[in-house]
Formats: sequence, structure tokens, C-alpha cells
Amino acid sequence: MEWRDLLSYFFGGAFLANTIPHFVSGMMGKPFQSPFAKPPGQGLSSSAVNVIWGSLNLVVGYFLVCRVGDFGLRTTSHVTALGLGIFLMGLLCARHFGRFHGGNSPQGS
Repeated sequence: MEWRDLLSYFFGGAFLANTIPHFVSGMMGKPFQSPFAKPPGQGLSSSAVNVIWGSLNLVVGYFLVCRVGDFGLRTTSHVTALGLGIFLMGLLCARHFGRFHGGNSPQGS
């Protein structure tokens, strides 16, 4: 059963990481890409939609990390799975959103 817990922590980390750009953009009152825009993931959604989407990601991340198994901050395999999910989702978001916000140009040019 341990591998299922680790898989849950990995995806929990991915959902928690995905919370940040949506929730922060929404709180700043800025439109941002979301799955509900047209076209999905490319068009802009309102700040309210992004706060809702970010909050939903937070709730899902919470359930995947805190309600599956017995997550331990001192258990290396648990923290590694969570951190890997956060890291990989962070890279995916940087690559995807960078196309729209200038983050993919080499050496900042």
C-alpha cells in the first residue's frame, strides 16, 4: 500500500504547486490562463475564476497529502514524493505559462 500513498503525495504536490499561480493571480486581480478559458489553458480567465480554481487545487492537494496514508514530514520517501510533484509541476507551469508571459526566452532576452 506504500506505493499508493507515495503516488498520492506526488499528485498532492502537483495540485499544491498548481494552486500558487492561479490563486495569487486571482488575488492580485489579474486575469490568468485556466482550464475554463477559451481556448482552455491558453485564454484568460477572470481573477475570480482563478481564485476558485486555485482554491479547488488546494483542497484536492490537501486531501491527497493529509487524508491518504499517514504523511510524515520526517519520512524521507513521503517528502521526496511530495517535493517531486511540486518540482515537476513547477517546471511544467514555468514552461506552459512562460509561453504567454515571456518566461521561455533564453537568458531573459
